[in-house]
Parts: sequence; C-alpha cells; structure tokens
Amino acid sequence: MKQSLFENLHQADWQRFATRLTLLEKNARTITASETFSLDYRRICQHLALARERGYSSYLVDSLQQLALRGHQQLYRHRSNQLMTMLTFVLAGFPRRVRAEWRFVAVSALLFFACMLGMGLLVHAVPAMVYSVLAPEQVHQMQGMYDPGSRRIGVPAERGSGEDWVMFGYYIMNNIGIAFQTYASGLLLGLGSLFFLVYNGLLIGAVAGHLTQIGYGQTFWPFVAGHGAFELTAIVIAGAAGLKLGWALLAPGRMTRALALRNAARQSVQMMGGVMFMLLIAAFIEAYWSSMSWPAPWIKYLAGGILWSLVAAWLLLAGKNTHAPD
Repeated sequence: MKQSLFENLHQADWQRFATRLTLLEKNARTITASETFSLDYRRICQHLALARERGYSSYLVDSLQQLALRGHQQLYRHRSNQLMTMLTFVLAGFPRRVRAEWRFVAVSALLFFACMLGMGLLVHAVPAMVYSVLAPEQVHQMQGMYDPGSRRIGVPAERGSGEDWVMFGYYIMNNIGIAFQTYASGLLLGLGSLFFLVYNGLLIGAVAGHLTQIGYGQTFWPFVAGHGAFELTAIVIAGAAGLKLGWALLAPGRMTRALALRNAARQSVQMMGGVMFMLLIAAFIEAYWSSMSWPAPWIKYLAGGILWSLVAAWLLLAGKNTHAPD
C-alpha cells in the first residue's frame, strides 16, 4: 500500500487520538476513563509497525512514534490511577461503607456468632449433636484434618504437603462461594441471607465444639486463630450486604422497589468488593501460615490476636477523616 493511501485511510484516527492525548495531558479524567483508549493505543502501535515495515517516510514514522510514546505514558498513568483508586477504597471507602451499614452488620454478626457459640457449647456438652449438622463421613474427615499427629493441619489427608498453592486456590473458591451465596440470597426478601448466616454459624460451631470435645482443640484453635479474623468477618459483612438487598425490597420507603433495590445493590456491591479482598487475605494466611505445624500454639494465638486487632481497627477507624461515599 502506498503511503498516501495509508495516510488517507488512518489520518482521522491519528488526529482523534492526538486530540484525546492533549486532553489527557491536561488531566481530563473523564477522558482517561474511556474504555476505548487502550484499543486506540494498540491501533497506533500497529500502524507504527506497518509504517516501519513498509519503509514509509521518516516524518510519518516519527509522528506515529511520538503518538505511541505519549499514549504509552497516559496508559500507564491511568493504570497507576486505577491502583490508587483501589488502594483508597480498601483503606478508606470500604470501612466507611461498613460503618454506614452498621445496623445490618450488627444483625448479621449477632446471628452468625450467636449460632456459632451456641452450637459449639451444645455439641461440647452433648457430643452426638454434631451429627445433626454434619454427616458421619464429614465428621471423620474433620478429625483427620485436625489430628495432632498430622504433618499439615487443616489439610485433607489426600493432599500432599507441598500443595499450598492448590489449597490457596481451593480456599479462595470455597470462601468466595459461601460469601456470594450469603449475599445473593438476600434477594429472597433477606430470608436467604438469614438462612446462610444461621447455617454457617451452626456448621462452624458444631465443628469447633466437636474437635474441642475430643481433645483436638490444641490443633484446631491455633489453626483458625489467624485467618479467622478476615474470613469470619467477611462472612458477616457479606450477610449484611444481603440483608441490605432484602430490606430494600421489604421497606423501599418513598422510592419504588426497583429504585430502592438499585440503590441498595450499588452500595452493597461496594461491601462485597471489600469482602473479596478480605477473603483473598484469609485464603493466603490459611494456606501458607495456618496449616503449618511447627509454630508453637502461643505464636499462632499471638499472630491471631494481632490480626483480629488490625481488622477491628481498620473497619472501625480507617477513613474517618474523609467524607463517606455515596
């Protein structure tokens, strides 16, 4: 293809991209957020490669190269801004949103932890009650996972000791599945979220009570002390987000139910974004720290206490110096 025809075909695209770059360089954030920018940048890079390959004039090659260099700078500046936005959300936006929904969080926490504590005490006092929640084969599996003689605590016997990364992926998928199940079922007028909060509370309580009763508490409690701060709190927040959806349907106020649900969904999705972050951390701790058998129990309890304190401080204090998100 002749250079003149090549220029005629793409000149409008180059001019449009140059105009966008000028706006970006003046900090026009609305233009930065455009989803087509990366596609346009790649097109410019493709045109530059073609111009070089076909031996077009140095003037055209240099012009396209300048556009590509300016586009590269703006593309990675935008990505840097995205990372900063995510960091700001984690450090301030998410804890503010959790505090703004403290009523739903309080109800969710009360249901979850009350069921967990109550079932744990009941199973410890009446061991046979564990079978009202868990099947015999599940009880047997739990006993194998937390046997004090195991090389790796909390890991099923069929998995090798060198598969931490596999367990990391498993914990992520399992925990996120539970969180989304608890959240999304809130659309059933909140009843689904209530059910899963109660069910998961009873399940965890039954496991804790049974293992403690048979003398495996020396391995179980140090195991859960670390990652429990993030995992259990995330389940509570996911339940609160689901209850918010259900309440929007039950009590929309002066808004239509559709509008109330839209508003609740927008805010609760922010909560779920933080929940995903918490579960990612919980999975990492569970796979690479909790399952280790060499640290003394007091070390794991100390680490767990620090993590619980950090989570509490983060959710209660972070972001207080800025305005709450919409």
